Amino acid sequence: MHATAFSEVLAVTGASRGSIYHHFPGGKAELIEAVLEDYGGRTDDALQALHGQPLLSVVRGALALWRARLVEEDCGAGCPVAAVALAADSPRLESDCRAIFDDWIATLSGALFAGGLRSSDGAKALATLVMASMEGGTVLARAQGSIEPYDVMARQVLAYAEHAVAANAATTGRRAA
Repeated sequence: MHATAFSEVLAVTGASRGSIYHHFPGGKAELIEAVLEDYGGRTDDALQALHGQPLLSVVRGALALWRARLVEEDCGAGCPVAAVALAADSPRLESDCRAIFDDWIATLSGALFAGGLRSSDGAKALATLVMASMEGGTVLARAQGSIEPYDVMARQVLAYAEHAVAANAATTGRRAA
């Protein structure tokens, strides 16, 4: 984040210098906020699309979303929200990242609850675990230049979710989904 200059943004986007300063008069910080808002919103929309599916399908869908982004970039890109959260040097950017992660966890938690997990606390805990695991798996995949660490993590998270479904079914008398 700190090492990226506007000249690099201009080269990648093909935008003119005047155009970028017109749209982002606050400079790089304003551009970063716009990226966070856009990426955060699109990702939250994708997570909301999982609502109404069975619990394991929600977990698989979330894991597949992060995996697809890694594969698309040949493990060369990570999550911009995580990157900004780690490099943020302003309370505003820290707050923006916190809000995005909170939104994603809340959306995923709601989908897990609707998908059959009958404890809202359990749904939030599982959503937090899934989110943290996906972000960590993304970092490892990028660092190793391979999807393998992400896939190892995904199998473990899915096994945990299967256990949660079975435990939920045992306590509610419902069949596992």
